[in-house]
Amino acid sequence: MKSVALHSLGCKVNRYETDVMSQMLQESGYNIVAFDEKADIYIINTCSVTQIADHKSRQMLHRAKRKNPDSVVVACGCYVETDKDKIKEDDSIDLIVGNNKKKNIVEILAEYFAEEEKEKTAGGISMTDINAPGQEYEQMELGHMPGHTRAYIKIQDGCNQFCSYCIIPYARGRIRSRLEADILTEVKNLAAEGCKEIVLTGIHVSSYGVDRGEPELLQLLQKLNEIDGIERIRLSSLEPRVITEEMANGMAVLGKVCPHFHLSLQSGCDNTLKRMNRHYTAAEYMDGVKELRKAYENPAITTDIIVGFPGETESDFEESRKFAEDINFYEMHVFKYSPRKGTVAAKMEDQLTDKEKTARSSVLLNMTKQQSKDFRSLFIGKKETILWEDVEKIGNESYLIGLTTRYVRVAIKEQDAERLNLSSGDTSEHTIKEFLSDDTLLIEL
Repeated sequence: MKSVALHSLGCKVNRYETDVMSQMLQESGYNIVAFDEKADIYIINTCSVTQIADHKSRQMLHRAKRKNPDSVVVACGCYVETDKDKIKEDDSIDLIVGNNKKKNIVEILAEYFAEEEKEKTAGGISMTDINAPGQEYEQMELGHMPGHTRAYIKIQDGCNQFCSYCIIPYARGRIRSRLEADILTEVKNLAAEGCKEIVLTGIHVSSYGVDRGEPELLQLLQKLNEIDGIERIRLSSLEPRVITEEMANGMAVLGKVCPHFHLSLQSGCDNTLKRMNRHYTAAEYMDGVKELRKAYENPAITTDIIVGFPGETESDFEESRKFAEDINFYEMHVFKYSPRKGTVAAKMEDQLTDKEKTARSSVLLNMTKQQSKDFRSLFIGKKETILWEDVEKIGNESYLIGLTTRYVRVAIKEQDAERLNLSSGDTSEHTIKEFLSDDTLLIEL
């Protein structure tokens, strides 16, 4: 019995695919071990969204080979698709699996070891045999719960947006939507195992169904909302233009869709959005936020913002900063622009210095710290439903940590949780008492 250690970098799609590969391998007789253990096979599901992600992917691949020089190191995912020449030359890598071939991991490993037995060669299967994103959705399915409380459900792959800074459409291919029936079957099976929360994920979730002619995301949510056992449905990153009055109101009447939405912004300046090829204006983004706030009471709205994009002037940044202030997000994920080889933006003039990017990043990070605290403060003294997850050490005490529907972290001392018979996977309602730490609230007993 060969041992396999898997590690996922980057997005929730990668995490879902890694969970599925792990389950398929386990069901085929492989022994799944932690990534920091010595293993016969290491599978790294790589990321290539930035140059830094490429670097981290290479680091993990090399680390695996150092851990066990006799192991078979498998590189799969987006880095495989975007830097093929470097991958071929990397002697830490024994086997390469492209983005649309992860579902075949058991067969690919079997073929590799059969070939190794016959010829005692370490080259494995050539990349051209198993690489390149396809034109059809790669069907993968979680057979059982990978964690205590929530499961990520991949509903689509690929992207047609071609933002000027992003390599992912080249790594993942064009949009491909999963069949609705397959999604519903997977979720029903997970619900039967005790799964209470699902997170719909994909490379461009907003485009679900578009490749078949019409958007189908709301229709899918309506059917998922009817599945017994599922208590919460979350959506990963959405494009702002998908949030129309019809969409916001349609979600709001579904009791299981959480009032927590990640709307990717990237910049609040129209000049910068145009150079990014983002296909919407700041005003259109604001319209989407207003629709959500009309449909829901205090929805948690989070976003991504890039600072220091090529050509971003001081006035452009100030426009973006003011827009983020006016929106008043629950949380902002702030990124300093990093040139990505192979993208349009990497060749643009007026690249900013790291010093300029760092200064602008600090401004937004300070803003989001205060905005996040203000948002959490809204719930002190209010009763919230909490889905409890894991025990965590905060200071010298152990706490059971949970999340509200708006993705606000809440804690209860471990001994109090035991007294109330609460554990991971349970749902309970409590009044919020006070802040335990900057990002965690404490319940009232």
